[in-house]
Amino acid sequence: MANPNEDGISRWVNTSEFINKYSSLELLNGLSWGRKSSSLAKQYILEVDKSITSGNKIDRIRLNGFNTSNDKNISQTIRIDIKKEILKQRCIVLGTNRSCDHKVEVDHKDGRKIDERVMNTKTQTLDDFQSLSKPANDAKRQFCKECKETNLRYDAKLLGYPISFIKGDINYTEKIKCIGCFWYDPIAFRQKLQAKS
Repeated sequence: MANPNEDGISRWVNTSEFINKYSSLELLNGLSWGRKSSSLAKQYILEVDKSITSGNKIDRIRLNGFNTSNDKNISQTIRIDIKKEILKQRCIVLGTNRSCDHKVEVDHKDGRKIDERVMNTKTQTLDDFQSLSKPANDAKRQFCKECKETNLRYDAKLLGYPISFIKGDINYTEKIKCIGCFWYDPIAFRQKLQAKS
């Protein structure tokens, strides 16, 4: 269905296409057939796209190259002790907590999720994550998606801040990556502003 090219890259496949002979791919329990342990994920890098308007629902999926990783610990998994600690906290953007309508989620500060140390449960640390409510995390996810597509980082002046970044500029580079962007660490961003005043 996806027809990947010789580099293992396919078109985006909308989940609405999972009908008729592809109905077994319907996402009833998340992406069960695409989990890290699946044969598909062992062969290809799976990329999913979630719409900000449909919550956490996966709208489309594509194959984005061959999976050449030898490290079985690299995944989007967050260590349980880190998860428990983050879930005790309030959203660092909206101030809501888990007793509110908008429950707190554990967010990877690096929105691209490409740092192997952070993506490895043996080497990740508490400081690699932050607490965001679902609305804040959905917004960040959308801005990170746009950054990935354009290599232009989110400008904090759009939120009314007097500066755009606390490190680097609008261009995403391999040297600075996400560091200095408001969404990478809103607390550090605000603290830097206070130190300047």
